[in-house]
Amino acid sequence: MCAAEAALATPMKKIAMLGGTFDPVHHGHLRSAVELREMLALDQVHMIPAQLPPHRDAPGVAALDRLEMLEAGIGDTQGLNADDRELRRSGPSYSVDTLASLRAEFGEQARLVMALGVDAFLKLTEWHEPKRLFELAHLVVIARPGHTATPSPALQALTKGREVGDITSLFATPAGRLLHLRLPSRMDISATELRRRLQAGLSVRYLLPNAVETYIQSRSLYR
Repeated sequence: MCAAEAALATPMKKIAMLGGTFDPVHHGHLRSAVELREMLALDQVHMIPAQLPPHRDAPGVAALDRLEMLEAGIGDTQGLNADDRELRRSGPSYSVDTLASLRAEFGEQARLVMALGVDAFLKLTEWHEPKRLFELAHLVVIARPGHTATPSPALQALTKGREVGDITSLFATPAGRLLHLRLPSRMDISATELRRRLQAGLSVRYLLPNAVETYIQSRSLYR
């Protein structure tokens, strides 16, 4: 079998990147990752904590603690992967660099998705090399409860001709398309509110996994 025939015979990997500070990871993050994987029939969802997020203040909790909380939260959940590649890289945690790394790992024909919330999507033109994001991956924008998206003219120009209405059309090519997706659960949990409750000594039970709560307590984080 020649190389071209072998490539055609090999099922294309479908991989998603779900980035964030995960400060701390909670059930909203984890349930979104599970439902994203199910709805898009993904092989893996790489949950990637940012080392130095470019568009917000640096987290108050160390990156390795956030990674370990993520690993504890994921546990043995099939298809979810706590990925430390941004923690191993110096400088700002630009998504375009992370996508380039994933593209190099999984190959040019892999269906690569960057999933992000609608609030982040509305600021996409402020990101580092926003046009190149579409050269490397598809973008899947996850709706948030009570949040209406009103794209700026610059964002409309960036995404013009890219939006598709279904998953089949999204995965017809390795990258370059945009899909708005409404997940079934849409759990509206705020990491900011979690940190406030932890600082005040209030209960966070049922908002994040028990293993994450145990990790936080054992290291006196967010106090």
